Amino acid sequence: MTTLERLVDQLKRSAEGEAWHGPSVREALDGVTVEDASAHPIPGAHSIRELVLHIAAGVQLVLRRLDGDGRQLTPEEDWPTPSEPTADAWQREVESLFALNQRLREAVARFPDARLDEPLVPEPPYSAFTQFIGLTQHDLYHAGQIVLLRRALGDGR
Repeated sequence: MTTLERLVDQLKRSAEGEAWHGPSVREALDGVTVEDASAHPIPGAHSIRELVLHIAAGVQLVLRRLDGDGRQLTPEEDWPTPSEPTADAWQREVESLFALNQRLREAVARFPDARLDEPLVPEPPYSAFTQFIGLTQHDLYHAGQIVLLRRALGDGR
């Protein structure tokens, strides 16, 4: 496998499954209802819905950087406020997250291998490789939080 193919594979594993460490984001979200996703079982912690929107924001940030847009996320973009807690809204949020991940994987697959050590934008000066693999780290960190929130809700995961 090329480095780009490995990156795409890791982005898929962290989002969809077969991550070596444990549950992917999709696996952590499997069976979560809008009621559970909207709950705050741990005082001061984000809800599962808030985490899903935040994970999506991270993907959107890297997609934006791939387009040459170096703007940082605003606090509102980084941690969007969830809409009305309906099953339809929750389904759209989850579907949007995985559609964004798919878009990112497609963009990474087309990325020039020779530019992996270069920054996507001047600031921050992280290499493309670091930003791509960093998303897997970011997403799995939050997948772990989702699992803990589910346990706090009495889910048993």
